[in-house]
Amino acid sequence: MNRACIPLLFLAGCASVPTLDETRLVDLSWPFDAGTLYWPNAEPFRLERTSWGADEGGHWYAAARFSAAEHGGTHLDAPVHFARGRRAVDEIPLEQLVGPARVIDVRAAAAANRDYAVAPADIERHEARHGRIPPGAVVLVHTGWGERWPDAPRYLGSAGRGEGVELHFPGLSAAAARLLVQRHVDLVGIDTASLDPGPSRDFAAHRVLLEANVPGLENVANLERVPEVGATVLALPMKIAGGSGAPVRIIAVLP
Repeated sequence: MNRACIPLLFLAGCASVPTLDETRLVDLSWPFDAGTLYWPNAEPFRLERTSWGADEGGHWYAAARFSAAEHGGTHLDAPVHFARGRRAVDEIPLEQLVGPARVIDVRAAAAANRDYAVAPADIERHEARHGRIPPGAVVLVHTGWGERWPDAPRYLGSAGRGEGVELHFPGLSAAAARLLVQRHVDLVGIDTASLDPGPSRDFAAHRVLLEANVPGLENVANLERVPEVGATVLALPMKIAGGSGAPVRIIAVLP
């Protein structure tokens, strides 16, 4: 793929650069607020207003501070999260965060089985319709779980907090993750709380992808608005030096 001619980048090297119509932009990130969902044992998002009003001179001034765990809300899993010696957030090349989108639709299977593990056959069915997934693609798994956000019992399978909470939601099988690595994709995302199904204890899909330096995107929003092929995705995380993960703003540019 000629990355220099991705329309959103407006690079002079492109023969023709179209005007970007805002109606072609889809926000694939949930907002960070008091309702943002985090892993049951993780620190939730907190925003504290430190100044919010008129100063002594009568001029408006607003400032706040926030805190949160790395892994919650719409966020990126850096390879080092599950693979020793692999890339941290700030070490991921920019070109790996931008690419042509492929949306794998498994909503029917997920509706029938809340712990559904995406199989290689799901990916192969997508390829039978749309062609082989190209190197450098951003693969997004559409389970339909986004319509449950931010209802924790429905989205996570539990409203419990702390260690040992039983979770239920769809994710990727290790075999599907291996196939995506073989396709040399750049990013893999999903509209659930984890790349692995909720009941997973070994996080095999995480380990396969992150060992191959393929970052993950979790809690992706609004996938029903993105076609299975033809969109371009940009996923830009907060650049946390040495971070194992970070909040991410994901944008899809529709064809």
